[in-house]
Amino acid sequence: MLSITVGMEMLRINWIILTLVLCLSLVFAADAADLDLTVVYDNNPYDERLETRWGFSCLLEGPERTIIFDVGGEGSVLLRNMEKLKIDPNAIDLVVLSHIHGDHIGGLPTFLKENPDVTVYMPRSFPMRIKEGVLGVGARVIEVRGPTEICKDVYSTGELGDLLKEESLVVKISKGLVVITGCAHPGIVRTVKEAKGMLKTDIYLALGGFHLGGMSSQRIEEIVNKIKGEGVKKVAPCHCSGDLARKVFKVVYGENCVLTGVGKRIKIEEAFK
Repeated sequence: MLSITVGMEMLRINWIILTLVLCLSLVFAADAADLDLTVVYDNNPYDERLETRWGFSCLLEGPERTIIFDVGGEGSVLLRNMEKLKIDPNAIDLVVLSHIHGDHIGGLPTFLKENPDVTVYMPRSFPMRIKEGVLGVGARVIEVRGPTEICKDVYSTGELGDLLKEESLVVKISKGLVVITGCAHPGIVRTVKEAKGMLKTDIYLALGGFHLGGMSSQRIEEIVNKIKGEGVKKVAPCHCSGDLARKVFKVVYGENCVLTGVGKRIKIEEAFK
């Protein structure tokens, strides 16, 4: 009789432990958030409903702040694409601008008319007229020079380059780093190295303009192999990367090269734990 009682008690304890484990796993799963990346402006087609223009913009959802990185060249095109993608401009908290070129910042005045309640991160080297224009509509400006934490798990590389200064966005996720570049004028290899060195973590995904258009196939192959050698697991080249470079990336990376254009959505599950 005693052995039966002990056996039943052990079953009860095991059942309690199993229930606790299941509850804890559900809690941790609920706390884990995905990272959603949406290219809302690009010269490469992807979603046929959307308009293509030379330039770049990418929306980040999942971090503690919703971020738009660059705003394309034409604000009206940006907003129409966002509308078709069911993205509310007023849900965006932060704007990060990579560099001074019009195809990356031209859409800013139109965007700010729609949503002036944002903080705009921009390279410190930007002209005062741009900063004053942002402040004039009631938005906030943060000038970036060195590596900067933008919000939890999201960073700027700080200004890179010599004559033309450019910052890139770096997101720290459970699988490594996500690096998003506007044009990578300082060099995509240098940008990748800076991101790795800044957070001492390998890169899971590099996305954006890699500034390889017009280069010879030999030079492109050298750069792609260097990126591969840096341990970048996945790539999503678009904007100024060039068709030839996109083809070379596809050959070298295979399924880990993501076809990217305007309207492309990339979901990284359980990115933030």
